[in-house]
Amino acid sequence: MEPSQPSVSDPAARSETSPRLTIAVLTKDEAGRIARCLRSAAFADELIVVDSGSSDDTVAIARSHGAQVFVHADWQGFAVQRNRLLSHAGGDYVFFLDADEEITPALQRELQAAVRSNFDGVGCVRWRVVAFGRELRHFRSQAPVERLFRRARLQRFDGAVHERALLAGEPLPRRVFEAPLLHYSRDSVRSSLEKLTQYAMLGAAKRERAGKRGGVLVGLGYGASVFLRLYVFKLGFLGGGPGFLFCWFIALECFFRCAAQQYDAALSDTVGR
Repeated sequence: MEPSQPSVSDPAARSETSPRLTIAVLTKDEAGRIARCLRSAAFADELIVVDSGSSDDTVAIARSHGAQVFVHADWQGFAVQRNRLLSHAGGDYVFFLDADEEITPALQRELQAAVRSNFDGVGCVRWRVVAFGRELRHFRSQAPVERLFRRARLQRFDGAVHERALLAGEPLPRRVFEAPLLHYSRDSVRSSLEKLTQYAMLGAAKRERAGKRGGVLVGLGYGASVFLRLYVFKLGFLGGGPGFLFCWFIALECFFRCAAQQYDAALSDTVGR
């Protein structure tokens, strides 16, 4: 629970009155990816990592890349962990970056320009997917994702899976950055199978709370429609084998969300608490 090295910022490289940018990252067992992520964020005035109790070298690698690391191993959901990141952030702006993401040089320039301009709004990014070692150039997130916030506006996050930022002074302007944020979604079949369980069960709990129907037939229809949309209409087939696997794993996750609602008793017990 103690910080490591000081901020990666270089006070001599900027004006004393310039707004400061904090880049904040959540981690758990990300030793294979955290170095790439943090190297892309090295331009930040402050680099913060909240680790959820890694059993590998994630914490040591993060500290070696100049991040201040805080360990909060009592996992209570993504929103709680993001709020913990927020509590440690000292910059005027906070950009939330995931351990499986990489900031491109073009996006770096846009972020720095927004901070320098004292932008009083929310900065949004679109992902470009990298899966199984290949950049899928036709895959971007369907909707822009809110990532850059003015610290004084950001009150907290809530939500179990897809956490939502609660902001003071809404409605605030949204700026969508042109450059993509690279999202290393699937590194291997093994890691995809491991993630399948986690995200399928989280998604199932969310569906159950929302009162949506579940079951095998619902899951088959849902999964098939998602695969058709991604692989055919979103041009996933142009990504070759990696494109197929990416679409297939997402469709499987959608199927198991619905199946778990009907056939996993532990889910009902968890949602009912």
